Amino acid sequence: MATGRTHRPATRSRGIPEATVARLPLYLRALTALSERSVPTVSSEELAAAAGVNSAKLRKDFSYLGSYGTRGVGYDVEYLVYQISRELGLTQDWPVVIVGIGNLGAALANYGGFASRGFRVAALIDADPAMTGKPVAGLPVRHTDDLESIIRDNGVSIGVIATPAGAAQQVCDRLVAAGVTSILNFAPTVLSVPDGVDVRKVDLSIELQILAFHEQRKAGEEPGRPAAPAGPVAAAARPAAAPAAPTAPTAPTTSATGSAAAVTAATAGGRKGPEGDVPAVMPA
Repeated sequence: MATGRTHRPATRSRGIPEATVARLPLYLRALTALSERSVPTVSSEELAAAAGVNSAKLRKDFSYLGSYGTRGVGYDVEYLVYQISRELGLTQDWPVVIVGIGNLGAALANYGGFASRGFRVAALIDADPAMTGKPVAGLPVRHTDDLESIIRDNGVSIGVIATPAGAAQQVCDRLVAAGVTSILNFAPTVLSVPDGVDVRKVDLSIELQILAFHEQRKAGEEPGRPAAPAGPVAAAARPAAAPAAPTAPTAPTTSATGSAAAVTAATAGGRKGPEGDVPAVMPA
């Protein structure tokens, strides 16, 4: 069986746009579900709806693969599964190492979707000596001292980083120096890599913040929707109400100063920085 080190996908050399490449796994997931239900053919409209794109975009994407379907019949499901799998390189064996076997790393190691999609977990690696030799998902954890030899002996070109943010860049540098050219990063930090190395980042906190933005907008736009809960941060961001016009001259007070001090005290130290504890996400 071919290995990931010697056989690379030809999508870039054949001029398939990156946006199309990013949608191919969506099509493959939808097609695989149809195949499991023994559906022989599918129209572009049905497949587009299942993948969450519009049918014109789907037909354009498939034209890059040289697949145009049959008028009145649609696309052959099994052939498209094979065609997209081949284009993505999933008909090959891709050995993968996972570095950082904490809660997230262990969950990734136990994820059954790797093997079914052509990815073989070749090794689990952790810096904690107490973890060395412990079995996780049927594999003994190896120490980071062995990282370079593991990559060399297994022909690894894809690495998964599930370490804390502070250790991620050092691990990345070692992976790249050892020959890894593609990295899936679950650490809450941005990695610096040389040209020729691809990095994909998964960060649940960013996705949740985007959802919070949309929820906040919906809360303000939809009549009858409950307002967002108040809190120290909301209180700090909310403009102060204009004071009522006095009916008679009054002596100055310190209430405004006191309110500002209370807001400052309420918001100071209430959040962690960008390098604080950030949850990561499991693949679907």
